[in-house]
Amino acid sequence: MSLSDTLTEDLKTAMKARDKVSLSVIRMIKAALTNEKIKVGHDLSDDEELTVLSRELKQRKESREEFADAGRQDLVDGLDAEIKIVEKYAPKQLSDDEVKDIVTQTVSAVGASSMADFGKVMGAVMPKLKGKADGSLVNKTVKSLLNK
Repeated sequence: MSLSDTLTEDLKTAMKARDKVSLSVIRMIKAALTNEKIKVGHDLSDDEELTVLSRELKQRKESREEFADAGRQDLVDGLDAEIKIVEKYAPKQLSDDEVKDIVTQTVSAVGASSMADFGKVMGAVMPKLKGKADGSLVNKTVKSLLNK
């Protein structure tokens, strides 16, 4: 079952259950996927759908951080619920150790030895981790390994 079909089924379920939060989030995801489909001019591949989901998740996490910094717990709680719903459709995220292992393998495969090779390592590692790990985590891991 494709992501679009899953979203449609979950949308129906949320409507029947009168689950306003799920309904709202699923509609936003479907709208983002539709907008991306129009933008690129063809049906989205799995990777493109994953990119859209990652972007939606990232936006919510960044908003959550900003609201938490501003002391708006009411908005933080709402975003926590939204994040859980979006994560349900995103692939399982890798742990910090798994990310570090993949980055370590990539650093040795590329032959990187200093921060001058940062771009080369990021270019090689991001396709492997796309959608499976947060970009900022990968960035920090690569920097820590190259600074040794």
